Amino acid sequence: MATGEITAMAPVGLGWLTARIGERTGRGIAGAVSGLIRDGEVLPGARLPTVRALAAELSVSPTTIAEAWAQLRAAGLIGTGRRRGTTVLAPPPGPAAARSFEGWRTIDLEHGRPDPALLPPLEEAVAAGVRMERSNSSAKDFITPRLRAAVDPAWPFPAEDWTVAAGGHEGVTLACQALARPGDVIAVEEPTAPWLLEVLRRSRIHVVPVRCDEHGPQPESLTDALTHRPAAFVYQPRAHVPLGHSVPAERIAALAAVLDSARSAPVVIEHDDLGPLASGPALSLGTHRPDRVLLVRSYCTAFGPELRSCVLAGAAPVVARVRELRASGPIWSSRILQDAQAFLLTDAATGVLLRRARGRYAERRAALADALAGHGIRARTDDGLALWVPVPDETRTLVTLAANGVSAGPGRRCHARPTSASHIRVAIGQLPDDPGLVTDLATMIATAAGRRPQRSA
Repeated sequence: MATGEITAMAPVGLGWLTARIGERTGRGIAGAVSGLIRDGEVLPGARLPTVRALAAELSVSPTTIAEAWAQLRAAGLIGTGRRRGTTVLAPPPGPAAARSFEGWRTIDLEHGRPDPALLPPLEEAVAAGVRMERSNSSAKDFITPRLRAAVDPAWPFPAEDWTVAAGGHEGVTLACQALARPGDVIAVEEPTAPWLLEVLRRSRIHVVPVRCDEHGPQPESLTDALTHRPAAFVYQPRAHVPLGHSVPAERIAALAAVLDSARSAPVVIEHDDLGPLASGPALSLGTHRPDRVLLVRSYCTAFGPELRSCVLAGAAPVVARVRELRASGPIWSSRILQDAQAFLLTDAATGVLLRRARGRYAERRAALADALAGHGIRARTDDGLALWVPVPDETRTLVTLAANGVSAGPGRRCHARPTSASHIRVAIGQLPDDPGLVTDLATMIATAAGRRPQRSA
């Protein structure tokens, strides 16, 4: 058989394929099909449904399917012949060294999860939590005195009330639902974490974007957003997802001035997702308006997902409403695990491990950014567990990377509205420390983005 030749196979079932396509846009369809090819669920040689048949099944226009097919064809994943129709091709080869490393499929380069090897051990912490005295109250929402004492010194403003949640995502979600009902408006910095936009869409809450620059939300954009009378304004004070910046004191003061001049200022929800793992200082609008701010600080990235730890503190009415919402659900925060978290926050050895992890993540950000810079790609490296990488064509880049076993995050999901800028998010939390592999990954990204691979000197 000649190189590149593929054996004809049975057609991909129309209903089977339709059930596996979520986002019904050209980009979404291309991404779904490329994922099926990458994961081996659709093999080389398989015949795809016709454009018209798939369009009718998905209730989209044939132009949408043609757009998806064009993106897959540009990435070298499908081909079209007169007799065979549209068929799946063997994935295009990446750099030779990268092809010899099959581990990219098992490394999280999309979601920004922490490296398990850099998490502190939990044995002593849980043992300390078990030893603490506690009541046998059946209340579902309760912050232990030990945990409050541990987090209070690092809180950036005097909080009126305190509570806990099972992770930062739950804390922010509860805060948004406490302040807004379906049909209401919430102002959100743009770009932002894609999960937050999805939560607000599912809650039928309208999003008004507030533009960000390298210093955080822009005051003039917040002024414009306030004309929509949002119930809340959600932003990240440090280690921003996806840009990585931390908001400096001057910008905090400027945002506070905008809120002070507003006829009806919204409640501010600050999401500190990286918590004690962040490199930037813990600044807050709460130093200016403690009566209007709720800070949600997550400890999941620093201490791992097993503790599901998050503390919310700030304006008392908002905290009380969050407590009411959470009490109506099935989730309850174990006091043992709360005191285990308190142990980790006050343990000197854990502090050393956190500083070591912070330094290792910074090295991984810098290593990949430097390797990308060698291809003329400038990525931001301020903070966080991902790089925000500009590319000429987001979908083509993602589809081509997927064909080589690399799954990165789409930048468009970080925007509440369409944008002409094109980016991908590349997580670095679990990036190998092998310089050769980092170089290979940068070469794959550059090649997928349409840049010529750099020759070694």
